[in-house]
Amino acid sequence: MINRIPTVSVTLYEKTLSGKDPFNHDIYTETATVIDNVVIGQPKSDDNLSEVNLSGKEIAYVLSIPEGDTHDWENVTVEFYGRKWRTVGIPMQYTDGFFPPGEMPWNKKVKVESFNEEDGI
Repeated sequence: MINRIPTVSVTLYEKTLSGKDPFNHDIYTETATVIDNVVIGQPKSDDNLSEVNLSGKEIAYVLSIPEGDTHDWENVTVEFYGRKWRTVGIPMQYTDGFFPPGEMPWNKKVKVESFNEEDGI
């Protein structure tokens, strides 16, 4: 028997192209979608150091996303623990069904950084 891994619900703010501004830049609207059964973990120090060296961004958490999820997690805002975070880079995707049914139902890892909505950073 496997120990129960604690999961949370995360709000994903999906971006949809909604038009162009007067300078022909894309305008997006965000739609909040709740994703259940997400595991939130700490990044490995090596992973964090690599990301800082590559992009200058410091990873705060790593999210494990449930199998079957088809949402776009690249460069979007997410909300959990009462605050907003920004995803970093391209999610790491694993093969669906890699683990036996019911054991480890997550197949995607998403890195997030701290995000201050007022400053846009």
